[in-house]
Amino acid sequence: MRKKQIAKFNVNGVEYETIIEPQMTLADVLRDNLGLTGTKTACGTGDCGCCTIVMDGKPVLSCLILAITAREKNIMTIEGLAKEGTLHPLQQSFIERGALQCGYCTPGQIMASKALLDENPNPTEEEVKEALAGNLCRCTGYVKINEAVLDAAAKMRRGGE
Repeated sequence: MRKKQIAKFNVNGVEYETIIEPQMTLADVLRDNLGLTGTKTACGTGDCGCCTIVMDGKPVLSCLILAITAREKNIMTIEGLAKEGTLHPLQQSFIERGALQCGYCTPGQIMASKALLDENPNPTEEEVKEALAGNLCRCTGYVKINEAVLDAAAKMRRGGE
């Protein structure tokens, strides 16, 4: 029998306490226990990037992280980007540039982009492509996604975030 335990998580600056089982992934806890459904799950094998979040400043695939190992780490999901009803420049640029269609991959794309721009506020197009290489999209063809990230980077450098 698997033993349940209480675990604490810091997600989007909020402390959560929930009961988890040892086999639960971080994606499961975010979605099912904490109700943060912006993080999508698709492949469950780390191949698509839909579940990308930022943990301790790095993009990670939450479907591959056991929740128990993420306790008390600083986790950011798509729900943590907008502040006081104002979209983050990445979110705004994805809308303005038409970088989303079905939207399923969008949260993972945006979170991987956030980690990139936090580390490198002035990336080249090639650096954007490399940072997003693990995030698959079946709808857009990636051109608009790359444009949106570069546009957001420019906005952020001008003081938009």
